[in-house]
Amino acid sequence: MGVYGTPNIDIEEGYLEVDYKGRQHKFLYPKAPGSLYHLTKAQDGDMLYFYSRIWDLRVTDLNQGPVYGLETEESRQDARLAPIFNYDDIFGTVLNRFLVQAVAGIPLTVYGKGGQTRGYLDIRDTMACVELAIRHPAKAGEYRVFNQFVETFSVNELAARVQAAGEKMDLKVMVQNIPNPRREAEEHYYNPAHTGLMSLGLQPHYLTEEVLGEMLRIVIKYKANIDNNLIYPAVKWHGAKETSGTNI
Repeated sequence: MGVYGTPNIDIEEGYLEVDYKGRQHKFLYPKAPGSLYHLTKAQDGDMLYFYSRIWDLRVTDLNQGPVYGLETEESRQDARLAPIFNYDDIFGTVLNRFLVQAVAGIPLTVYGKGGQTRGYLDIRDTMACVELAIRHPAKAGEYRVFNQFVETFSVNELAARVQAAGEKMDLKVMVQNIPNPRREAEEHYYNPAHTGLMSLGLQPHYLTEEVLGEMLRIVIKYKANIDNNLIYPAVKWHGAKETSGTNI
């Protein structure tokens, strides 16, 4: 989902219909990635769109939001099947960071104003979305785009949810706004569409207090493995121009 950036209009599912000077055309939705990682994803999409138009390939592009969750039904059978769990400032997702910080007794690091909003989904839904896309392939010559997420949350909302879930488990969870190491809008409009996978039959899981509690219990189990040196951001992702305000 990061390929879209944070436009001040609704984010459609892959395409945008434009009326201009009395004529209409359907374009791939404009991309405005905020990192090199997302830039490579945007480039992949443009190449795949080209291949589908020129060679009639069937292409489904899943624009996935940040994934949370530490278990699937299969991985519960053996600890060696546990998924990767990054919580550092470069590869770690914000919810993973918050969960580790809550268990380690470190204030949740909210970058800047904390209004940054994205679409999130459970790891079980990640797998279900891939299966649905395979079972219902695109047509020949079709470049089909699904926005793969279930719910949207701001960083502040995630911090509040982790704090509430932690306190129910007798964890003293504090929240701290810190200078933002990233160049990004800290308050913005965000309304992405995500009807495609739902129409194929996705049965979504939601980020409930119970789900957060279960993740916290797993992190507590492996508390001794937490590396506190990875907690705070060590890399600034913006240039010489300093951004104003406090960070997440």
